[in-house]
Amino acid sequence: MNDLIFPGQVFSGLKTLLLSHSTESAAILVTTPVKTKSGFRILVNDIHLPTDEAYLKKTGVDCQLKPEFLAPIVKKAKLNNKGLVFVHTHPGSINNPRFSPIDDKGEKTLCVFLEKRNVLGPHIALVVGPNGCTARFLGTFKKIRVMEVGPNIWSHSNEETKFGQIKQFDRQIRAFGPLGQHFLRDLKLGIVGLGGTGSLVIQQLAYLGVKNYLLIDPDVIEVSNLNRVVGANKKDLNRPKVDIANRLIKFVNNEAEIKKVKGSILDAKVALLLKDVDFIFCCTDSHGSRAILNQLSYQYFIPCIDIGVSITAQNHQVTHITGRTQMLSPGLGCLTCSGTLDPDAIRYDLMTSFQRQKDPYFIGDNIPAPSVISLNSTMVSFAITMFLGFVTGVPFKARFQTYDGITGKLRPASAPIDPVCIVCSPRGAFGRGDEWPLPARQNE
Repeated sequence: MNDLIFPGQVFSGLKTLLLSHSTESAAILVTTPVKTKSGFRILVNDIHLPTDEAYLKKTGVDCQLKPEFLAPIVKKAKLNNKGLVFVHTHPGSINNPRFSPIDDKGEKTLCVFLEKRNVLGPHIALVVGPNGCTARFLGTFKKIRVMEVGPNIWSHSNEETKFGQIKQFDRQIRAFGPLGQHFLRDLKLGIVGLGGTGSLVIQQLAYLGVKNYLLIDPDVIEVSNLNRVVGANKKDLNRPKVDIANRLIKFVNNEAEIKKVKGSILDAKVALLLKDVDFIFCCTDSHGSRAILNQLSYQYFIPCIDIGVSITAQNHQVTHITGRTQMLSPGLGCLTCSGTLDPDAIRYDLMTSFQRQKDPYFIGDNIPAPSVISLNSTMVSFAITMFLGFVTGVPFKARFQTYDGITGKLRPASAPIDPVCIVCSPRGAFGRGDEWPLPARQNE
């Protein structure tokens, strides 16, 4: 899949601004291209809007920018290994806009111009109309999906949709319509951690009709897992959790497409496999893995829901039950901004076993925390409902929730973005793609 990704509500704002003119209008976008297993994930970084004086021609059916407006943008893109998106409007289009013969001719000229200057790209052409948009690789007829990722996710490409399995999902379609069901089916989801919360996540996603999965977990089923890992039984002891998760999904939908990875997200090579998904569920219980997924989400514009459940007990008496579901996405504060991550715990998780033995500040290993399937189920259901609000338009507005299991109170929360945050602000990893390394544990 090839995607052009706008953060937040950038595309909606750009579309409104450009279509406020009755004549054709243009803009140049600077992007960070990310190569994935299945294509390109192209992240929009900067927008350059020309003034009226920057146009060589501007009519109701054509517009052309002056070379002196284009040249410095192209030069900067070359120096920083960036891609470019050439945007123009068709303000009079009634349906989804299409590229015209004039557009085809102009793109060929642009391709020659960029090749001579060794600006590698890939570059995109994007035409915007009142009722949609169409994007393609510059100078070709190869289309690219246009996505907007922020507090919600939207596909702006308006491509023809074929609806299947209407009867099976009739009750859901009555809630969020056939388009919502189609979008849900076609998203590729990454689930990291397949234990107490992760197994419940995949069970609910499978019944909702999600078809494409990337499953990541390094562990095998142990006796202590049998009270909370959905789908596991005594015959599964010592089997990889990814195999149990695969079986659970296939039990619900044998047509599901699943990639299994028995590995740790603390390994950068494993973490970077997530560049190829549309959405991530973080179901791990370590601060190190959360730190990696936190940065990856903003670095590659891949939204993520982090799920946390904590039970505190003394002498077998429960004193506190807390839960948290937090979405990580452009326009929303990250785990660093919300103060969720413990730097010392992150450092511990990213150490090798040898380093832990030699470090005077850490004594012993982490003690397993209490875990109960009903409490895991509670937070997973909140998270999946949040996900449905994100992808289908269901009017579920919360993107951060906290739960007190003792009082039964569920509260919406917020994580204001720190303007200099190293993760989710433009001064940090935001939209950097492969330019920045992910934190990772060193090889043993």
